[in-house]
Amino acid sequence: MRVLVLGGTVFLGRHVVETLLARGHEVTLFHRGKRGLELFPNAERVLGDRATDLDRLPAGARWDAVVDTSTSLPGYVRTSADALLGRAGRYVFVSSVSAYDISLPSLDESSRLLELPDGASRDIVEPETYGALKVLCEREAVAAFGAERTFIVRPGLIVGPHDPTDRFTYWPLRFARGGDVVVPDDLDAPVQWIDVRDLAEFVVDALERERSGTVNTVGPAEPATLRILLEACAAVAGTPSRLVPVDLATLKKRGIEGWTDLPVWVTPNDGADGVARVDRSRALALGMRHRSLETTVADTLRWAQNARGDAPLKAGLTPQREAELLALAAH
Repeated sequence: MRVLVLGGTVFLGRHVVETLLARGHEVTLFHRGKRGLELFPNAERVLGDRATDLDRLPAGARWDAVVDTSTSLPGYVRTSADALLGRAGRYVFVSSVSAYDISLPSLDESSRLLELPDGASRDIVEPETYGALKVLCEREAVAAFGAERTFIVRPGLIVGPHDPTDRFTYWPLRFARGGDVVVPDDLDAPVQWIDVRDLAEFVVDALERERSGTVNTVGPAEPATLRILLEACAAVAGTPSRLVPVDLATLKKRGIEGWTDLPVWVTPNDGADGVARVDRSRALALGMRHRSLETTVADTLRWAQNARGDAPLKAGLTPQREAELLALAAH
């Protein structure tokens, strides 16, 4: 199978390419060349901006499928889908569970999707319009390739090696430091994530089986709580540590937010409860496989310790803010 990957050097795209190559498929990467030039030396590579430079792709080349992991702008999807319609058999678009109204108490593939507010830009991604723009991206792909030749995945929090966001990596690294660890006292709250490698394998499986439709791609396979996640991180890290639960009122008073300051956990009753309650049954029925939480934690920790150096984390509590909360908890 010949596959064109738009992007392919950062996180999910990187793992999709690795999976494709490992299974013997032929890959063409189209990306801007700002990073990852050392990756995949045996893959065909075309450098350019997808908004303006798709004509740099080899004349007459055809692909069995396109995998689009790299945008939240519907105009970009329209441009690439229109340009590749006669040259590619199928289009796979990576969307997000943020396409849904995540204030709903639970979500499945039939749940209400967001609409872009009147006057909002289709050309600039803002946190408040990200989900609605993903919806428009999905529609552009289907409009070009048709429902039977389009496969859309809506992942939740993607985690694992090479994650540039640190929205999971924080916890393995924090427990590796040991000591008293500030956590929300909402330890039985549901949490969801998907290992990037499991998602990549699911995407490639879908290509090989010529699947179409829309699928939520979240994990783990069985429901999990914040307590389960944190205890796994502590066990894998192996450094003596102690959970110090802090109540929600104190966290709010100090401006501590779920997802960013205390990653993976969603602040309850804050308009995003559904993001941790996404139905996964369709993906499981299609053969989605999930590696163990302990494996994900161990591999993420190993990568982070070897590759990140002393770079500050983009998510999680700084040591200073955590010390302030620990001091409050001690009184």
